[in-house]
Amino acid sequence: MPLQDLTPELRTRLSRVERTVGWFVIVATVILLGGFAYYLYATAQSRGWFVTKINYATSLDNASGFKVGNPVKLMGFDVGEISQIILRSPENARGITIYFSVRERFYDYIWYDSHVRVVSDLLGNRYLEVTKGQIGPPSVITNHDGKLLALNRYLAWESYKSITNELITNAAGKSLSADAILLEATNELKALITNHIDNYYTNVFSAKYTKPANPDSPIRARNYFYIPALDTPALEDRLNAVAHQVEVALPNILGLTNQLAAVLSNANNAVLRLDNALAETDPILTNLTIVTGNLRDPNGSLGNWLIPTNLAVQLRQTLQSATVALQSAHTTLDDSDTNITMLAVDLDKTLQHLSDLTSNLSWQVQMNTNLIGEISTTIVHTDGLIQGLKRHWLLRSAFKNKPAKHPAKASSDPPPKP
Repeated sequence: MPLQDLTPELRTRLSRVERTVGWFVIVATVILLGGFAYYLYATAQSRGWFVTKINYATSLDNASGFKVGNPVKLMGFDVGEISQIILRSPENARGITIYFSVRERFYDYIWYDSHVRVVSDLLGNRYLEVTKGQIGPPSVITNHDGKLLALNRYLAWESYKSITNELITNAAGKSLSADAILLEATNELKALITNHIDNYYTNVFSAKYTKPANPDSPIRARNYFYIPALDTPALEDRLNAVAHQVEVALPNILGLTNQLAAVLSNANNAVLRLDNALAETDPILTNLTIVTGNLRDPNGSLGNWLIPTNLAVQLRQTLQSATVALQSAHTTLDDSDTNITMLAVDLDKTLQHLSDLTSNLSWQVQMNTNLIGEISTTIVHTDGLIQGLKRHWLLRSAFKNKPAKHPAKASSDPPPKP
């Protein structure tokens, strides 16, 4: 129906509805834009888009397990992420250079003596962890004018070498340890840089420390701070070292069991000799009993005075108990020899199984880096498939719960007559 054919009252109501719908659409649009803006702000704040980030770099021999975007940790916090992984020339001591950025507030803890450690877990995941500085000048400072300055590590390294060489020359003939010389050199370097800040520090923004790192820049014009890496072996290498130590110690364990078997054999021979000695002593005791029995007069007789009747019986019982105890000790030693031999054999099998287990685990982890993720995805997809089959009109009745069958009631009719 055209708008002109409506009554004035209907046209008035229709205009009110149109205004209400228009206001509802405007408010919904504003809320949607506000939520999207808040999401962008929260994402930018969590990823550090609004804070200053300084470029750092380190060198490694193996880049397995690392990729661009992996987090970098400092004192347990995620302080940055890996930005570049560059393959260096074969002439360099290390073949891989990893560039990463550190967010504001955290680069204040990175000093000249900080290092980068490679941490790995049982699944082969690896990440970089920067150690907190203890001595030496900081990598980034803020001067009295509020400018952010970064340390030129190459110039600091040249000064450090000259100071160290001078201290070694002056310490000739003195009983100074290498650690004491390095500590003194670090303190002198810190004092030198503090007195000549303009020579060793440069403006972060003018030197482009906040821009992507340039690997091809000259040494004196680098826009990143280099941190040396600590050589920490991977978990697999440490497990192999432990297995090697167990393998080396196994012959010593077997030699010890052989020595223990020899000791038990000697003890067995000694027990046999003692048994023979007791067997030879038994006729002597019998003859002594006969002699004492011939002494008829118990009062004042020599037999009663030397060995009373009750003492002879107790002595015989004591010797019999000693014989039984020695036989029990002989049996116990034989059982101990057998148990120790079986224990050594079981220990050898256990170590072999442990070696096979670690090898299989290492092979499975190396060949299937996404094993856990694939299993989780497969379970989720399977659950989705079952839920879809339950909702399908053709198979819906197959998943319904069937009512329990009740036992048939006994018939009330009388039994037939015979």
